[in-house]
Amino acid sequence: MGLTTYLERAKQGVWDVRASFLPQQYFDAVTASGATAVLLPPQPRATQAAAAVLDGLDGLILTGGLDVQPELYGAERHPATDPARADRDEWELALLAGARERGIPVFGICRGLQLINVALGGTLHQHLPEALGTERYRIGGGVFADNTVEVDADTRLAGLVGAGELGVHSYHHQGVDRVAEGLRVTARTDDGLVQAVELPGEDYLVAVQWHPEENAEDRRLFLGLVAAAARYRAARTSSEPQGVPA
Repeated sequence: MGLTTYLERAKQGVWDVRASFLPQQYFDAVTASGATAVLLPPQPRATQAAAAVLDGLDGLILTGGLDVQPELYGAERHPATDPARADRDEWELALLAGARERGIPVFGICRGLQLINVALGGTLHQHLPEALGTERYRIGGGVFADNTVEVDADTRLAGLVGAGELGVHSYHHQGVDRVAEGLRVTARTDDGLVQAVELPGEDYLVAVQWHPEENAEDRRLFLGLVAAAARYRAARTSSEPQGVPA
């Protein structure tokens, strides 16, 4: 199971360098769900590198992090938008495109949902306190906000977590504005903000605006991805050419 990572400055002993970084909660959620975590830091020649990486993966998680560049969806940069991380945007867009070409199951978390929406032609609210007049989704200080989303029935998401109200952990100041064509909205909060999307059809693509990795008591979203990855692996293995007996 591949998980995208940050590239951030990190200190260890005498070293102060830029390094691949991802909170442990993400890969704990993957391993606790029965899969093996493979960390995927941004790399140069993103398209070629993504193709090589994806050939060895059965599932892809687009993780949280800093804001997607507004230039990617034709918007002027808001003063509250994070500095551009073009290397990560390019890398994750290449991974997403390659995964969709191969039919690899994809799960987007927070920024991951936003990147999926942008990649498919949607746009974002760059600062929800301005757009919606509320700080309910990012209270700051590294403390996750508690919110309640309403999950639509008869969706892949409902098949994983059930339809109706669901308590979630939020930490974001951006959100979906225009939904990309082809994506189905599967959950919202009571102010109308999109909280989950999925791609109808056989290929598995589910994304949520909240942080399920922060809820160690509920692994249903990760278990759903791991099950989809197992089906993908089985289908890929059965379609591979078999060796001719000597």
